[in-house]
Amino acid sequence: MVRISRVLLKDAGIAIDKTLSEILVCPLSKQPLRVCEKTKSLVSDTIGVSFPVKDGIPCLVPKDGKILEEASKA
Repeated sequence: MVRISRVLLKDAGIAIDKTLSEILVCPLSKQPLRVCEKTKSLVSDTIGVSFPVKDGIPCLVPKDGKILEEASKA
């Protein structure tokens, strides 16, 4: 799953170091994150939370996460 996260980050144009992308997981669920191309954020589908990426740096502080509505999870 971690390898999938790295590929998704690269394909979405979010410049994150290869080593960093291998260890990125949701800080709350500890599950892999996916990239939302529309908002350029990292999404934890497990708990429905989106984390912003600012200047290529993922902001994975739990208080920075935004709870997604059911319609936007898809």
